[in-house]
Amino acid sequence: MDIQLIRNATIKITYAGKTILIDPMFSKKGAIESFAGIERNPIVNLTVSIDNILRDLDFVIVTHTHPDHFDALAREKLPKDIKLFCQPSDKEYMQKAKFVNTEVVETRTTFETISLTRTSGKHGSGEVLAQMGNVSGFVLQANNEPTVYIVGDSIWCEEVKTALNTFKPDIIITNSGGAIMPGFENHPILMNEEETILLAKHSDNAKIVAVHLESLDHCRVTRNSLRQLANEQGIDEAQLIIPMDGQLVTL
Repeated sequence: MDIQLIRNATIKITYAGKTILIDPMFSKKGAIESFAGIERNPIVNLTVSIDNILRDLDFVIVTHTHPDHFDALAREKLPKDIKLFCQPSDKEYMQKAKFVNTEVVETRTTFETISLTRTSGKHGSGEVLAQMGNVSGFVLQANNEPTVYIVGDSIWCEEVKTALNTFKPDIIITNSGGAIMPGFENHPILMNEEETILLAKHSDNAKIVAVHLESLDHCRVTRNSLRQLANEQGIDEAQLIIPMDGQLVTL
């Protein structure tokens, strides 16, 4: 299978003969308000054209509708009749956005030969958690294909551990930016370096693809800081893959 990091959490996957877009954010650099009071977001431009991102898509998964995962430009550019999967709490949002082929995933559904199972997570801890809303992850499964776990915006928590233990994924995509909201600096809302390494150590021989890095002003983890800690902890580049924006990873 192929995984292409577009930018941030926007990824394009080729899986079981289908092309899947995850969490589309198409905005130009600086088009969205700052999250941390440092600079407007995203802090880098796309390295892949929107036309190329949209080419040959079979369906879209939106883990949640924060603007760094589903922005105004994605709502405008995506065909309104494209097959789109979302979590239950985003049903009304998608209806208002006039996506007419939306399927709300309560627990599990299928798209032709692909099984999609929705998982839970925690978008932070402590007082900030209540402000962040619902988030989901998704597990993709198909015959003769690796099991892929898209963790979504979550810290390392029991819900993520349960998904790992239940599905035993071969490939795990983590949002590892260690994002911090102002006033809640002690409670990251995404996995940081340490939590990503904990996940790696809990995941047997799974390959981990770390994204959601170096694209937003409230994300503190860098590719270099994650790679350095991984090296110190004996997690090599074959197990933990940290792609650059636009990079295609074949697994």
